[in-house]
Amino acid sequence: MGHNTFGNHFSVTTFGESHGPALGVIVDGVESGFTVDLEAIQKEMDRRRPGGNPSGTERNEIDKLVILSGLYEGVTTGTPIAMILESTNQRPKDYSHLKDVFRPGHADWTFYKKYGVRDIRGGGRSSGRETSARVAAGALAKQLLAKRGITIRAGVVQVGDIVAMKRDWEDPDPILACPDREAAASMVRLIETVRKENDSIGGVIECIVRGAPVGLGEPVFGKLDALLAHAILSIGAVKGIQFGSGFALSAMRGSQANDQRTKDGFLSNHSGGILGGISSGQDIVFQAAIKPTSSIGIGQRTVDKEGNDVTLTVTGRHDPCICGRAVVVIEAMTAITLLDLYYTAFGKDA
Repeated sequence: MGHNTFGNHFSVTTFGESHGPALGVIVDGVESGFTVDLEAIQKEMDRRRPGGNPSGTERNEIDKLVILSGLYEGVTTGTPIAMILESTNQRPKDYSHLKDVFRPGHADWTFYKKYGVRDIRGGGRSSGRETSARVAAGALAKQLLAKRGITIRAGVVQVGDIVAMKRDWEDPDPILACPDREAAASMVRLIETVRKENDSIGGVIECIVRGAPVGLGEPVFGKLDALLAHAILSIGAVKGIQFGSGFALSAMRGSQANDQRTKDGFLSNHSGGILGGISSGQDIVFQAAIKPTSSIGIGQRTVDKEGNDVTLTVTGRHDPCICGRAVVVIEAMTAITLLDLYYTAFGKDA
């Protein structure tokens, strides 16, 4: 299995499985001499950890991050930074009934057909728990971007048919990081209803990047929006992405869609802060569509290894809505992508 590494000048390699002994990440290309806020990194881990969000799974992992290399007295040395987190609340027996059955919506079928073997313990490498390693790397990238005046914030703006109308990013709700507290309360109620019905539901996460300079990204195959799309779509739960006004642009005229400008700056941001694949200096804005969690406690039709029709009800501890815990993952992959491109465009000393 290849493609476990993302990035060039700032590269991230993750390893480990959902119910294995540990997950980890190796971050290479970090500048030397940077003092890392270890407490801030752990806080990012806590945002994603199982059991850390009331709208998520009942599985409770401590997700205490251990840094093995690349720091001396809290300062980066310029060598690879290795980080791991042990799985302390694994229950692989919860998946024993799935040994010969393929779960609808999961990667069970494709993994088995491609590799001839699959890890039934929560999906193994394809589990959402793999993203904990990305969050660790992204938390570091966020600090290195903040040093350069670049900040990243994301939040849930839709769950089911409930849509946030406000964008108060200075006062988001504490569960979904939604910038509309009134809508967030309705979203949480909907999630709890879905949980009681043993079902799941999807949503939309919006991300906004402030302070990005003009010049991130390259024309043609190195476009900023293309690379961000690659990063965000690599997250298992994400099934779509749009920048700025996105698909709404297809219904506009050029006179409406173009981001006109004066000597004082741009008059709109339909492009989401990216023109020709290069950051324009405006806020970078995109939305990611999050699918409903595939594991649900409702019987669904599938097949076993012998091709026989079966009805499967998935048991265990699963998120009724993954959106709340996915927010920090979206931020992490955005940070990793932007720092890699920043190093490419301006070097590590800028």
